[in-house]
Amino acid sequence: FMIVFQAEHNILMHPFHMAGVAGVFGGSLFSAMHGSLVTSSLIRETSESESVNYGYKFGQEEETYNIVAAHGYFGRLIFQYASFNNSRALHFFLAAWPVVGIWLTSLGISTMAFNLNGFNFNQSVVDSEGRVINTWADIINRADLGMEVMH
Repeated sequence: FMIVFQAEHNILMHPFHMAGVAGVFGGSLFSAMHGSLVTSSLIRETSESESVNYGYKFGQEEETYNIVAAHGYFGRLIFQYASFNNSRALHFFLAAWPVVGIWLTSLGISTMAFNLNGFNFNQSVVDSEGRVINTWADIINRADLGMEVMH
C-alpha cells in the first residue's frame, strides 16, 4: 500500500510529510538530549556508596535536578538561546513538538485524498549545455514511475 501510495501521490516530497518526519525524529532526539541532561545534573541526596536514585521519592515536590546547571551546559554546547531556562516551557516543547509533527503528517495524508500531491519536479536540472544533472528528485521520480508501472 505504501509503495503504491508513494508512486501515485509522491508523499516523500510533500511538505507536511517532511514536517511530520522532523517532528517524530526531532521529538526523539529532544527526549534523548533531555534525559541525558537531567541524568547528568541530578542533585545528589545520597552518599557516594549508594545509588543516586535512592535519594528521591515518587511524587516529591522538591526539584530532582539542577535546571540552571543543565541550562548553562546546554547553552554552551549549542548556543545560549537554544536552551530553556523555564522548566514548564521546556516540558511543553518536549510534548508539543512531536504532536504537531504528527498532526502535520495527518494533514498531508488528508490532502492526498483531494489529490493535492507532493512536489512534482518532472523537469530535471540541466547545465548550460543541456546535460541532465541528476538530483534526488530525479531518482524519486524514476522510482515512482517504476512502481506505478508494476502496479
